[in-house]
Amino acid sequence: MSQHIFVDLNAALPPYAQIRTQISSLISLGELPTGSKLPTVRALATDLGVASGTVARAYKELEAAGLVTSRRRAGTVVNSVPATEEISNELIEAVDKVWRLAREQGIDELTVKALVQRRTRG
Repeated sequence: MSQHIFVDLNAALPPYAQIRTQISSLISLGELPTGSKLPTVRALATDLGVASGTVARAYKELEAAGLVTSRRRAGTVVNSVPATEEISNELIEAVDKVWRLAREQGIDELTVKALVQRRTRG
């Protein structure tokens, strides 16, 4: 899972919020289906090069939003996604189109993600 998550330390959005947003998106897209176990806080923090407290805060906020459940020794598991969290087919098709155009132009995934982040900052 950590290969789908990245942290931009220069972004205006704090690292914990970047992690929370990306995991939430993976859940909404179905890439992290109900029952999926998230990496341990320590493992994800190590993979991303951030402090354990950063990942712990992201997980805590995901739990507060009802997207995951954390239990000692059992880990953090994805809950079923509420219907309001589902992403519309129209948006998915738009993202697919952007990704297709990027590949046609030889633009890599990290560049596309950086462009999206830059555009969402206003």
